[in-house]
Amino acid sequence: MFKEGRINGVIIRDIAKYVDERGWLAEVFREDEIAEEYRPAMGYISMTQPDVVRGPHEHEDQTDYFSFLGPSNFKIYLWDNRRSSPTFMTKQILFVGEDSPKSILIPPGIVHAYKNIGSKTGMVANFPNRLFAGKSKIEKVDEIRHEDDVNTIFVLD
Repeated sequence: MFKEGRINGVIIRDIAKYVDERGWLAEVFREDEIAEEYRPAMGYISMTQPDVVRGPHEHEDQTDYFSFLGPSNFKIYLWDNRRSSPTFMTKQILFVGEDSPKSILIPPGIVHAYKNIGSKTGMVANFPNRLFAGKSKIEKVDEIRHEDDVNTIFVLD
């Protein structure tokens, strides 16, 4: 059903870790590297247990800007669900995290999920361009949760 390939509009950046005797530091985003429409409105960090999947889901308006730095490694699943996109019905898989630190910008309409494929609890940071549930957390959450649909076409392998 889906063809494999790169999805138009998804931006993947390597993250360099600068290591010294104190530990490490990494820049996860810079204002001069992100188009204004995608600049973060908030940030959050989540922890995901080994073999646990988050998603698949998508957003109608929100762009996610995930950073996978470790600990642990993740398998990322992306499906282009944008009918007007030149890569509509394309699936892209990435391996990121402790062994391959990356930031991934995921525009609206890209269904996404990730699975912790490591042996330890993994940390993920996200810097979306919209506030969760809007100002004062009183708006509808911009999320279409495909993981709740037993007949979903967005299946992880």
